[in-house]
Order: sequence, then structure tokens, then C-alpha cells
Amino acid sequence: MSRWRPPAEKSTALITRAGHARLKAELDDLWRVRRPEVVKALAAAAAEGDRSENAEYTYRKKQLGEIDRRVRYLSKRLEVLKVVEDAPADSSAVFFGAQVELENVDTGERACYRVVGPDETDAKRGWISIDAPLARVLLKKRVDDEFEVQLPAGKVQFAIIAVRYPGD
Repeated sequence: MSRWRPPAEKSTALITRAGHARLKAELDDLWRVRRPEVVKALAAAAAEGDRSENAEYTYRKKQLGEIDRRVRYLSKRLEVLKVVEDAPADSSAVFFGAQVELENVDTGERACYRVVGPDETDAKRGWISIDAPLARVLLKKRVDDEFEVQLPAGKVQFAIIAVRYPGD
């Protein structure tokens, strides 16, 4: 069995200013802090002798590969990302960066989501990717609009209660 995997689908190249700053900070930390530490530890492990039975050497080599892979990804990704800073002209509709309060029509439960770029999603904070099925259905909808979306748990009917943008 081969290790080849088909390339992932291209994700939307949008990001908020704060998300862009976080990715740049992560890249800087990996390149200037973590990578030099791992290289130093790898050199010390290599100096111990027989590398074939040296667990520290094997671990550090793997760790260096993971750091280099992430650095390569972040470097390429930051080049293509477009930072979205302004709220849309029509702030009553759902677009990138919107905070949307939804109500489940069947159960009455409420949930709040923010539509962000795929590189800054955070389930604990309710930040969903603009590429997510729920976000795709939400786009261009307005307060009091009702819609149905297919979620992993099944089809759910939602109503939009509020649409806000950071800074409003």
C-alpha cells in the first residue's frame, strides 16, 4: 500500500487581521526559537554515537521534519492569504467576518458563530470556516431568514436572530 494521498481541496484564501498576525507569530516562533533548539538537541544526540539505536536522535530528526513541514506550509500560505479588514457595505447580511446568532427552529436552542478563514477556525469559540457547510449556507442571508442545512447529525432548520461585525 502506498503512502500517496490526493491533494486536499484548495481552501478559501481569506483571513482576518488577527488571524494573519497569529500565523506570522507562529512562523517566527518556529523559525527563530523552536527550530534552533531542536537543531542543537539533534547535534548533541548525533554526537553520542550509533544513530541507529539512538532514540533521542530519531525523535529529534522527526521533530525537525515536522517543524520544517509547518514552516514550509506557513511560508507558502501567508503569501496567498488576503487579509479582510473592512466590514462589508451591507452589514445586515452574512459575509466573511460576521458573528451570527442562530436559533434551531425545532428545539429553540441558540448558537453563535463567527465566519472566519479556514486557517483560524476554533470550535470552542464558535469560529467556523467560510468553507464549512453551515457557513456556505449562511452567506448572504439576513436577520429573520430561515434555512435548512445538512449537518453530521442530520438536517437542521435554523433562523437567523442577529448579524454583527467586529467593531460595530
